[in-house]
Amino acid sequence: MRILNFGSLNIDYVHRVDHIARPGETVAGLSLEVFAGGKGANQSVALARAGAQVSHAGKVGEDGRWLLEKLERAGVDVSLIEVDPDVKTGHAVIQVDDAGENAILLHGGANQKIDRKQIDRALRSLGEGDLLLIQHEINDGPYLIETAAKQGLPVCLNPAPMSSAVRDGPLDKVSLLIVNETEGEALCDETDPWEMLPRLVEMTGGEVIVTLGDQGAIYFSGEEAIHQPAIHADVVDTTAAGDTFIGYYLAGRASGEPVERCLKTATTAASMCVAKAGAMDSIPNNLEVSQHG
Repeated sequence: MRILNFGSLNIDYVHRVDHIARPGETVAGLSLEVFAGGKGANQSVALARAGAQVSHAGKVGEDGRWLLEKLERAGVDVSLIEVDPDVKTGHAVIQVDDAGENAILLHGGANQKIDRKQIDRALRSLGEGDLLLIQHEINDGPYLIETAAKQGLPVCLNPAPMSSAVRDGPLDKVSLLIVNETEGEALCDETDPWEMLPRLVEMTGGEVIVTLGDQGAIYFSGEEAIHQPAIHADVVDTTAAGDTFIGYYLAGRASGEPVERCLKTATTAASMCVAKAGAMDSIPNNLEVSQHG
């Protein structure tokens, strides 16, 4: 199975702070580092490091060419990424505090300049048995889902960042929905994850995973529920933990592994990710994960 990830590519400006700024407050940064990021790019790298065959589609400006080189070195096919000289690459300003928690300000840039010609061209590259993965950091997500469904392609949606457009979109054409508790609540108005799961399955008709942070994750198919506990880690930076989980989970499913094993491996990889600083650079490879597990 080949996985096409049509997603964002960002330049991350990570500010280390002793606490995350509150409204109206000015906080002195303790350090600044620049990383490759974007939920889409992070998930593609996680897929590649987990051993999946992954192609990334998206758009950057001239200032983001180095992101393509970084993805390619990680094993991602970047032939479907376009460079637009008239726009700036998307970027994120990230505060990370002493507890490893983060707050993120996101500027879409080139990620919001995807046109339908690029979408159609990328989807035509997929064949039977392939899968489309998307997040919500690029524009025209509903068209992507609808077009993929018409081609008979399964779609995995990670609707982050959440907005009303996700709820109004074609969720009934999503084969696998992966959300955290906040996103799940926004979609179905339930706060209890166990009450959330059947509502989300009803909305999509597919499988659902709700990630629970330090409580692990729950998978629900409509018939079977599996809870995977979290694996303890000394938290440095949680920025790409969810992306790592998604990449490793999908890579496992693509290779035919059972759900329980995929959840365990994905949770292990995410626990290793949070123990390092940065987003993309903190994602472990499959050898490291297998040795850790």
